[in-house]
Amino acid sequence: MDIIVAKPRGFCAGVERAIKCVEQALERYGAPVYVLNNIVHNAHVVNELQEQGAVFVKDLDDVPEGAHLLFSAHGVSPERWEQAKRLNHEVIDATCPLVEKVHYEARRFAKKGYSIILIGEEGHDETVGTMGQAPEHIILVTTKEDVDSLEVPDPDNLSYITQTTLSVDDCQVIIDALKAKFPNIMQPPREDICYATTNRQAAVNALAMEVDLVLVVGDQESANSARLAEIARSKGKEAHLILDASYIQEEWLEGVERVLLTSGASVADKHVQGVIAFLEDREPCTVAERELVEENVYFRLPAAIA
Repeated sequence: MDIIVAKPRGFCAGVERAIKCVEQALERYGAPVYVLNNIVHNAHVVNELQEQGAVFVKDLDDVPEGAHLLFSAHGVSPERWEQAKRLNHEVIDATCPLVEKVHYEARRFAKKGYSIILIGEEGHDETVGTMGQAPEHIILVTTKEDVDSLEVPDPDNLSYITQTTLSVDDCQVIIDALKAKFPNIMQPPREDICYATTNRQAAVNALAMEVDLVLVVGDQESANSARLAEIARSKGKEAHLILDASYIQEEWLEGVERVLLTSGASVADKHVQGVIAFLEDREPCTVAERELVEENVYFRLPAAIA
């Protein structure tokens, strides 16, 4: 079997920063430290941090008054900040700077009185946090069909922003529909889909047609990981999203000569290497890494723990 390993893959700068925030907080303040929601969408990462003393909660009322509290990479609404202040939590904000950029755009457009169309996934942690920046102004759309039926107070006083982890191609379809329906709609100064999402999707787009099977290492809760598998399937390729090698089913590999292996932005590379080891144990393999774009992005830690 020939294994093509896509690069870039795995941890993006925002995920790496968020994980380091939890680790640094544990080192500096000791266990427990509390995290609202999963710090990133990957069960392995969450479990490893739990073993070190992190406590993950869904409700701030479950965090003791005065405790150290981290907000996840996906960001939160101003309402959560106010609640944390009332409970005297010592907040460490691990929000990805690229998500914070979208939050800033939402607040800026709202301050100017625009209605704001947010292109995003309903219920996703990032979408919930972004909508909370200006709830009276933001309307969520997830599909082109949503745009077709969309009504807004003033078509000439309208803007859009997007979740950072969407499919680039699918998002563009929705943006095109918005621009066709509302020609005067304002767009963000720079696109909101993050560099890591864009790069990983570009790699799958470029390499999927060379293989029989695509394996994406990532969590089912990870939007960017799910998009990679969806892109491969849209090209007519069999594709599976797996948390690690233990999820591989033997029937997927029958008759397969070439595999593309990649991973979402919240996956440690050891789990990719685990898939390679699994396949090599099964039969002789050649492994070739294919780098399409070099990534060298780094985000500083928050001042509270830098």
